[in-house]
Amino acid sequence: MNIQGMSLGPLGANCYIVYKNEEALIVDPGGEAEAIIHFIDQHQLKPQAILLTHAHFDHIGAVDAIRKRYHIDVYIHDQERDWLAESSLNRSRLFTGEDIVTAPAEHYLDEGSMRIGNFHFEVMHTPGHSPGSVSFVFHDQKKVISGDVLFFQGIGRTDLPGGDRDILEVSIKKRLYSLSDTYTVYPGHGPNTTIGSEKQNNPFVYSK
Repeated sequence: MNIQGMSLGPLGANCYIVYKNEEALIVDPGGEAEAIIHFIDQHQLKPQAILLTHAHFDHIGAVDAIRKRYHIDVYIHDQERDWLAESSLNRSRLFTGEDIVTAPAEHYLDEGSMRIGNFHFEVMHTPGHSPGSVSFVFHDQKKVISGDVLFFQGIGRTDLPGGDRDILEVSIKKRLYSLSDTYTVYPGHGPNTTIGSEKQNNPFVYSK
């Protein structure tokens, strides 16, 4: 299984294309749909779904363009079902002065094991940055896409509506840090890291 990251959209959010055996999942298409389409078509991939770690505007900007191009469904946690269509909730008007919205998701994520096409992964509810934040854990490959929860030596901001510093710390310490140190973390912004590195070196939430 391969994961291709792209820094896209107004805040350079990481979009990830997870692919194997010609099938692909698209995680957090935050903008610049043409770059995503170019990669998909160049590698002759067949997208199966769009997965959203959460619904802040910088992670959803290209959702409708990608959904329409490949006729695929969108998955998001139920607690943020209304955020896709509300700029006041996804904070697009506050940060950009524009309304960045999408059509409603077709499916709502439940915590636990999930299979889409060739992909088997765990949906882990990791709130704190936002109430419906989730991480996607690919246990066989020891990889986790953490959204805006855990970064390289950083954490997601908690000063936006629905954010909570204490809840975020629990999500990291009790959920993400329960994974093996060797798991690679693919965050919503910035470079990759590992669970072990963050336990030792993250100045905001660490566990030595």
